[in-house]
Parts: sequence; structure tokens; C-alpha cells
Amino acid sequence: MASFLYRLGRLSFRRRRTVIALWLAVLAAVWAGAATLSGPTANTFSVPGTESQRAVDLLEERFPEVAAGNVSARVVLAADEGSRLDDPDAAEAVQAVLDELAEAPQVASVVDPFAAGLVNPDATVALIQVAYEVGPGDVTPEARDALEAAAETGRDAGLTVEMGGDVLDEESEDASVLIGLAVAALVLVLTFGSFVAAGLPLLTALLGVGLGVGGIAIASGFVGLSSTTPTLALMLGLAVGIDYALFVVSRYRGELAEGRDPEDAAGRAVGTAGSAVVFAGLTVVVALAALTVVGIPVITEMGLAAAGTVLVAVLIAISLLPALLGVARKRIRPRSTRRQLETGAGPAKPALGLRWGRAVARRPIPVLVAAVLGLGVVALPALDLRLGLPDGSAAAEGSTEREAYDLLSDAFGPGFNGPLTVVVDGAEDPERAAAEAGEAISGMDGVVAVSPATVNQAGDTAVFQVVPASGPSSVETQDLVTAIRDRAEGLRDDIGASISVTGQTALNIDISTTMTDALLPYLAVVVLLALALLTLVFRSVLVPLKAVLGFLLSIAATFGAVVAVFQWGWGVEAFDLAAAPILSLVPILVIGVIFGLAMDYEFFLVTRMREEHVHGAGPREAVVVGFGHGARVVTAAAAIMISVFAASMLSDDFIIAILGFAFTVAILFDASVVRMTIVPAVMALLGERAWWLPRWLDRLLPNVDIEGESLRRNLEAADRRPVEKAAV
Repeated sequence: MASFLYRLGRLSFRRRRTVIALWLAVLAAVWAGAATLSGPTANTFSVPGTESQRAVDLLEERFPEVAAGNVSARVVLAADEGSRLDDPDAAEAVQAVLDELAEAPQVASVVDPFAAGLVNPDATVALIQVAYEVGPGDVTPEARDALEAAAETGRDAGLTVEMGGDVLDEESEDASVLIGLAVAALVLVLTFGSFVAAGLPLLTALLGVGLGVGGIAIASGFVGLSSTTPTLALMLGLAVGIDYALFVVSRYRGELAEGRDPEDAAGRAVGTAGSAVVFAGLTVVVALAALTVVGIPVITEMGLAAAGTVLVAVLIAISLLPALLGVARKRIRPRSTRRQLETGAGPAKPALGLRWGRAVARRPIPVLVAAVLGLGVVALPALDLRLGLPDGSAAAEGSTEREAYDLLSDAFGPGFNGPLTVVVDGAEDPERAAAEAGEAISGMDGVVAVSPATVNQAGDTAVFQVVPASGPSSVETQDLVTAIRDRAEGLRDDIGASISVTGQTALNIDISTTMTDALLPYLAVVVLLALALLTLVFRSVLVPLKAVLGFLLSIAATFGAVVAVFQWGWGVEAFDLAAAPILSLVPILVIGVIFGLAMDYEFFLVTRMREEHVHGAGPREAVVVGFGHGARVVTAAAAIMISVFAASMLSDDFIIAILGFAFTVAILFDASVVRMTIVPAVMALLGERAWWLPRWLDRLLPNVDIEGESLRRNLEAADRRPVEKAAV
């Protein structure tokens, strides 16, 4: 591997114009395709195989006018204090809103609250339900403007009008990525002390992200994609793209500092640091691609899209980057000093890394105990982790979604915000069967009301709604859904029809259940992958075990922080949100992404330790010196990732904001506590035993030579040959 990458690095360096031109041509082709083939994205979730999804599919076929696949709006009207909505002036205002909504673009139907009984007993609050004829991603700006205009009509007449529903969801543009990019640029300048050296990782990362996001745009024209997919790929691609280039550029400057000519330095940098980049990137790609085992389309597409972007970042780091080094040559070093240590920093910074490494190696047990206990305390809230999907109660105070939710909860009860849809199918007389099912369900604990059934035009399917006593995201509502489904098994023979529970609340419950069930199996896949790959790379049994245990510790601490902030509400106001169950897809995505990034740091730190050990250093000296070489670059890499992810917390997209927080604290815990503290402490304690491998396993494993030892021997032998010939 190292020898091949060495030759690739030198070839790209020599043929730099051709390599750069080829990459630019690929970028132009991808963006031309994106401009002509891209399609809309959406914010919906689906879980094939669940009861709620099967019912949704059935409704789309048999009962499209009430299908859950299209967007909807909930317009809540409230009368002024001391008046009622059935007063003549207020009733006229309500009718004006209804008329305006009925004429709005893309609206399929509008439900009159007086006719449907959607007015509270005091006639102070009413709900207008608006169904649209399009799905998420197809709602036009004109349709949203018309909805807002109808609400203004009611407000102008003296009513309080608030709105909710998925029709309000729209893709937002914000400057969070630009903020993260600016901070990353500052970190790179401080790390390298050179604008040229800092600019190369930014340039290659932007090119990689451009290719990745362009490819996702092309894919959106053929398959439905979530609006979060390109944003996640951009976040991750930008972070790893900068990091991978950072490692190679740092090694290149180190090789120049040892007196090698630029072409040879580029080849050696790609052969050594590039090898670590390939295996680290492969780890991230496999971990993200393994998200397909979860079986949820939105998770699968996010994982594959992000994996593709990371793969592009790896290819750029080992091919385009050495070509750009051929353009920069020695100008990549700081002009003020023209000297470079192997980490790419000035003389004071590596000394700090060496001093920290020596301090940890001298007292590994107290350092290890303090680090583990600290992360353990932070991880404690994770024991209360509860998954769900957000409803109006999680919206920010003062937002129209939150105001609408609170008005309905006060007027009708919290369950009115998340009614369940019951589908009756296969009966000879669906109206009678639905009435019997509704009567049976109405007597169950936790049910407030059951609406009259509606039968489709074909007369073979009926639906009715069940209003729970509890809110959409509460445990009691989840228990009620389970109870209704259990009761449906017994009712099937009595009414001669099948009964299914669906609707947004039931869909959210099924998604959360599926995510929870998939969490431990996916974590097991990731752990086994880490053990196998790290054993292959480091030819050790204890180093992979240590790496996996450290990863699990950082993940537990991350979940603890996420629960404390977003579920318990400790400071959640800073994100313009309210306390709520943790978004279902967050734990799975955090495990997949952070596993790969944590292994990045493990590769780059421990590879340098193993390199020193292979070159003859003693066990503790190899740990200290290897840590000193890698600490500066790994710290800069972690700072860059933290800056990119932390900036994402400013996003208007709540999914990206929560993921940004989770990724930020995960990198902070893993890089600063696990990799920079626990790793050197454990390695110092293990000593020579860290590199123990059974002989039978040593014979079975191929030698990937990630530390470049065979490359070094070959190059040294090549350097001696001219001298030997001259002596002859």
C-alpha cells in the first residue's frame, strides 16, 4: 500500500497539470449533471414494513384524499377574550379565512370547524384542517404565501391565528457552513503559519464537497432524498476533507524539513500519511455504508451519500493534493522561518505535545482514572435516553407552531395535536365495521374521543380518528397505540375486517421503535468492524480493544450530553427549541459518523507510535515521541471538525442543529479526553504488550504496512545503490 501510494504521489506531483485538469473536468461534468437532473428533496420519514407505513400505502391507493403522504396545515383560530367564534363578526371572519384557504394554490380540501365539530365547547378556539394535493418537496412558495395571507385575513379581523403542519417545512439557507469554514481557515493558518499551506486543505475540501453534493443533486432526480442528506454530506465531507489534506500536507512539510526534494517529499507524504488517510477513510465509509442494515430509507440515503463524499475526499487527498503540492513546492513552508518539524508546527508547539505525552506516561494510572470517571459522569443522563420525533411542543416559544400547539392543548387537550388514524379494510360493510371498531376503541383507557368514520368512494375502506388523552410524543400515547393494535387482533374476527393504526403520531412511534431496536445491532456491527480493521492495521490485539472501549466511552458521554440538553432541557433555549424526546435518527447517525472520525484520530496517533516502535524506539519512548509527532496535527484536525460541526448548530434546520451539537461534543470528548489522554496513558501502561499478536494470527493477516516501514527500507536501499556502484 505505502509503495503504491508513494508512486502515485510522485506521479501526481510530476503530472500536476494533467491531474488538476482531470479533476476540474470531473467537477464541471458533475455540476452540469446537477443543474439538469436534480429533483426536489423532502423532510418526511418512512419505515417500510411497519403497520403504520402499510396503512399509509393502502390509503394512498384506496383513499388518496385522506392519504398521509401529502402535506397538511392546521390553522388554529382563537377569539378575543370575552367573545366567541360563533358571534356574528367572528363567524364572518372565520368564513373569510375558510374561503381564502379554499381558493389557495395546491389545496385539496378545507374542513369547516363548525361542521366537523372542531370547535371547543366554549366556542373560543377552532381548528381548520387543510389538506394539500402534493407531497413534501412539491409545495410552491405561492401556496405557502397564500396560507400566510389567509391567516393575516383572520388577524386583521381581530382573531388570533396560528399555524402548524408539515406544509410549513421548507428548505432554509443559512451561513452556518461559511462560519465553520472561516474558523477552520483560522485554525489552519495558526497550525501551518503559511497561507499557502492553509489554503490547500480548504481548496481540496471544497472541491470534494462540490463533487459530493453535486452527485447527491444528480441522485435526487432519480430517487427521493431527504433535505437533510446533502447538508449532512456537506458537513462531514468538509470536515474530513480538510483533515485528510491536513495530515498529508503536514507530513510533506516534515519531509521537506529533513532536506528531501519536493517530489520525493510528496511521494513519501502520500506513502505514509496517505496510507493512514486511506484506511481511516475506508473505516468511515464502511461505517456509514453499514447504516443500510437499519432498514430505514432516510438513514440509508444519508449514510450512502455521506460515505460517497468521504470517499471523494480520500481520492482527492492521495491524487489531487500531491499535484497541488507540485504547484506550491517549497512555498508551503512559512517564509519567516523556512524550517519545519514533522508535525508542521513551529518549535514551541511540538514541545507542548511532547511535554503532555511525557506527563501522561509518567503517571498513567491517575490520568486514566480521572479521564474515565469524568466521561462516566457525563454519560449518566444517557440512561434516561428516550427517542421520538418532534411535534409542536418542541418548537421554540413564541413561534406560530408552538402557539398553535398550545392553543389546541388548552382548548381540547394535548392529544388533539396528534390524533391517531384507524384504517378499516376488507369489510363487506366498512361503515358498520368502522362504527363497531370505534365503539370498542372509545371505551379504552387514554381515549378522549372517536370521530365518525369516513368511507372511500369504492366502498371498501373506512377511516376514523382517535384522539388520545396524552400528547403525541408521550409514553402514554405510545402505550395506547400498542393497546389498540393488540385489541385489533381480537376485533378482526368480530367485525370481519382488518384494523390498522397510522397517522403522523403512529408513524413517529414506529420510526422510534425501529430506531431503538436497530441501535444495539448496529453498534455491534461497528465494534466488530473496528476490531477487525484495527487488528489488521496495527497487528495487535490490545490496541484495537483499547480503541473500541474508548469509542464506546465517548459515545456514552455524547448521549449523556445530548439527553441533558435536549431531553432534560438544560440550556436547550439556546437552540430556539424546547425540551423533547431525542430525535430518533440522532443516535444511529452519531454512532456511524463518530466511529469513523474517532478511528481517524486513532490511526494518526497510534500509527506514529507504531512507526517509532518499528524503527527501534523503546515502548514508552515510542509512545511519547509518536504522540509528540501526532498531537499537534490531531489537535488541529479536531479543532477543525469541531468548528465545522459547531457552526451547524446555528442552522435553521432542527435536525442539523441537533446533529451539529452531538457531533461537536462527541469530537470534543473523543479527541481531547479519549485520544489525547486515555490513549497515551493506556499505551504507556501496556508497554511492549501493546503490540502483542498471536503467531497464528500474525501468519494469517496480510501486512498492509501502514507505517511505511517497507517503503523506507526500499528507499534507503535505492539510495545506497549509486554509492555502491561508484565504489566498485
